[in-house]
Amino acid sequence: MNHRDTETQRINSLSERIIGFCIEIHRTLGPGLLESAYEECLCFELASADIEFKRQQPLPVEYKGVRLDCGYRLDLVVEDLIVIELKAVERVLPIHQAQLLTYLKLTGLPLGLLINFNVPLLKDGITRRKNGNW
Repeated sequence: MNHRDTETQRINSLSERIIGFCIEIHRTLGPGLLESAYEECLCFELASADIEFKRQQPLPVEYKGVRLDCGYRLDLVVEDLIVIELKAVERVLPIHQAQLLTYLKLTGLPLGLLINFNVPLLKDGITRRKNGNW
């Protein structure tokens, strides 16, 4: 098995764990809370599992060779591999998915998870996207 396959397995395993945490949070709390509550719970789960993450990480935009702080923040970045964008909305819109893809492009990270907690079954609120450049 080469390095790329090993890294892909690591990313897939990590994303499965993250999704499992989100399912547990959703089963316990249900839909209807603010996004910040779900974020706090996911951070608790990640910390409890000794999984490295960064919360509300600034994302500068590079334009014509200049890094500009435009106020973008990534909800979570896990193990410097996975961007997690959390939502608590009636429905995920195309702009939410485009946002995740742009975050992947700007960061160069291999995987993004868009998780909408405001659904009856969390599996219906999970979008998993790979970075086409990775």
